[in-house]
Amino acid sequence: MVAVTTVEASFRQRLLDGLAAAIVEDGYRATTVADIVRRARTSRRTFYEHFASKQECFAALLTESNAEMIRYIAAAVDPKAPWQTQIRQAIEAWIGCAESTPAIMVSWIRDLPSLGAAARQLQRQMMDAFIEMVQTLASTDELRAAGVRQVSRQEAIILLGGLRELIATTVEDGGRPSDISEVAVNSTLALLGPR
Repeated sequence: MVAVTTVEASFRQRLLDGLAAAIVEDGYRATTVADIVRRARTSRRTFYEHFASKQECFAALLTESNAEMIRYIAAAVDPKAPWQTQIRQAIEAWIGCAESTPAIMVSWIRDLPSLGAAARQLQRQMMDAFIEMVQTLASTDELRAAGVRQVSRQEAIILLGGLRELIATTVEDGGRPSDISEVAVNSTLALLGPR
């Protein structure tokens, strides 16, 4: 395996940033490779040295941004805090990530699933990573002591799917992800709380 040089990594990051900027301004569907390279201040040749297509670049952008989101959410939760506080911390961190890049979040939710079988596989992999995060966060001693049971895969999918759709419709309707903070926290508390 060949090591990626700092220069190559820099060009790759510039291309990902160029795609992100294009999505914010024009949306994924209207974005072209020319739009990406113009924003990245590089060439089409450089683009194709890193990505085979706009869709591959999009997959890389989403993979990296979702991995960063998972790290951010996990770091935001204090496993020693009361269970309600832990849930609030996780939801507010999720919403904070969405608030920082709402167009990318909506594009992940709306555009990725429509891009064919490979994109659907990526969508499932991303959802699996978020499910694992939810199950890990819900497995603290504090939550167990409070009577919060293990979160099943199905419950995690309901939670994540509901939060994703609520964020997408809120942003599409001109709102901000932070507009749904309280309903998201309260719904999550009701779903995951002790029985």
